[in-house]
Amino acid sequence: MSISLLGTKIGMTQIFDNQGTAIPVTILQLGPCIVTQIKNIEKDRYKAIQIGYKQVKENKLTKATIGHLNKSNIPPLKYLYEYHVKSVDDFKVGQIITVNEFKIGHLINISGISIGKGFTGYQKRHHFSRGPMSHGSKNHRQPGSIGAGTTPGRVFPGKRMAGRMGGNKVTIKNLKIIDINPDNNILLVKGSVPGKAGNIISINSK
Repeated sequence: MSISLLGTKIGMTQIFDNQGTAIPVTILQLGPCIVTQIKNIEKDRYKAIQIGYKQVKENKLTKATIGHLNKSNIPPLKYLYEYHVKSVDDFKVGQIITVNEFKIGHLINISGISIGKGFTGYQKRHHFSRGPMSHGSKNHRQPGSIGAGTTPGRVFPGKRMAGRMGGNKVTIKNLKIIDINPDNNILLVKGSVPGKAGNIISINSK
């Protein structure tokens, strides 16, 4: 069964195995999540489940979201996320999904919004080389030529130049589960996870 969860990135630390090797891990607090909607081929032309995370007061949500959740007697949830699944037979509306569905050693995919770096230059953003540093050079950190003159007389879209860096959705695949604490809904995965501490992340396990 495909397992999908929403959660929060707590931060990073390290643990030691039996041989004394330090393993960098990311601490994630996942769920519990509630299945809020099931989509099928007959009605929606594709198979998917929608899950909700983090209960809030009703005045924090739009009327459309409140009405959508009230149809299934679901409490007000701040975050809703949809996952495509091969079969919807294993799910039902109102079902609660927790970290108990995972096992140590499983590989999971984690998606999140990467840390925003703001407006950066072409060297930091695209790893371009700098210009010569000798006396008289006026091309230390300049972008150089960005295209021809009269023809075509414009800069093509997608040209690698200075601009906003980070703040994009990033997915890291096949991160290994190191430890699980079901009492506190805590999951430890090996390696780093996109985003800063406190970010909402989505988990997917095939």
